[in-house]
Amino acid sequence: MNFQHSEITEQVAQTARDFANQYIRPKIMDWDESQEFPVDLFHEMGKLGLMGVLVPEQYGGAGLSYFEYKAVIEEISKVCGSIGLSVAAHNSLCTGHLLAFGTEEQKQQWLHKLATGEWIGAWALTEANTGSDAGNMKCTAVRDGDDWVLNGTKNWITHGRSGDIAVVICRTGEPRAKDNSTAFIVLKGTPGFGAGKKENKLGMRASETAEMIFDNCRIPDANRLGKVGDGFKQAMKILDGGRISIASLALGIAKGAYEAAKKYSKERYQFDQPISNFQGISFKLADMATEIAAAELLILQACDLKNRGESVTKISAMAKYYASEVSVRVANDAVQVFGGYGYTKDFPVEKFYRDAKLCTIGEGTSEIQKLVISRELLKS
Repeated sequence: MNFQHSEITEQVAQTARDFANQYIRPKIMDWDESQEFPVDLFHEMGKLGLMGVLVPEQYGGAGLSYFEYKAVIEEISKVCGSIGLSVAAHNSLCTGHLLAFGTEEQKQQWLHKLATGEWIGAWALTEANTGSDAGNMKCTAVRDGDDWVLNGTKNWITHGRSGDIAVVICRTGEPRAKDNSTAFIVLKGTPGFGAGKKENKLGMRASETAEMIFDNCRIPDANRLGKVGDGFKQAMKILDGGRISIASLALGIAKGAYEAAKKYSKERYQFDQPISNFQGISFKLADMATEIAAAELLILQACDLKNRGESVTKISAMAKYYASEVSVRVANDAVQVFGGYGYTKDFPVEKFYRDAKLCTIGEGTSEIQKLVISRELLKS
């Protein structure tokens, strides 16, 4: 495994870095305070290929690898986790699902708009009472001739209001039965499809999270993704890649918090010397840097396996689990390095601290990751 960054990876990282510093950094706290989801920003990122990183050029994407994708999410998240989260959800979930399981006709019809950022994508699996218990979904799709009729609610959906197109996994069989769900494409504006409550969150406040409500929402069978009953299997494969996204998101947040703490420790003087001279601070920085480096190696290993088309279930779960927990620890220590100032909104670490926690919850909690990892370990 060669994890040396290629020239193209460095170029893509620099593009994302420059964009984040120029267009995201000045507005971070405004978006955070108002919980504004800056849709126009994502259209601009689409022009740079950042909304279709993994999509082949024939469908309007950048046609890059997971190494470049990791770099994009990381660089944006070093500046703002909220924007990084939305870029990740758009790329790996909605767009990724359509790319992996759509027919050629479906790809030709919708991928270009997603890959270019003209449309924002959403992906709906979670419900209020079936977070990890997806086999017991209440949102159903019932066949009616050449159509399907959807009824129910999805919760905690990134871009649940603003998304132009959504991949929605609905139950098409009996609760807890084998192969009891199916994935569908639902377009914004379809009668019977609307948005519900927008969540008021601790962190990731500029990344829109909302309910989706389906009330006798009728869609054609042409909008079905894959076979009837394959929805959950598809979702699990998509989440394998999604875990690389969240791990990269967590890594970016951790690096942003670490870099802020390191810089501040050299500038903040106590007892006539920078606080970085004190062992209590320098050892914190050493722990932060070591854990970040270890998390990054796991992520790079997952990217390498994904690029080669090999199974990433175990490694991506490890990467997501470890990187997200590291992100929380690093952000916590960064606040401590800043002392009282770290608890104010005048400095960036309080936002890293709030944003980091979502990484241990979204797209499978840390506990679910350990369940996935242990199952994979015990197969042999």
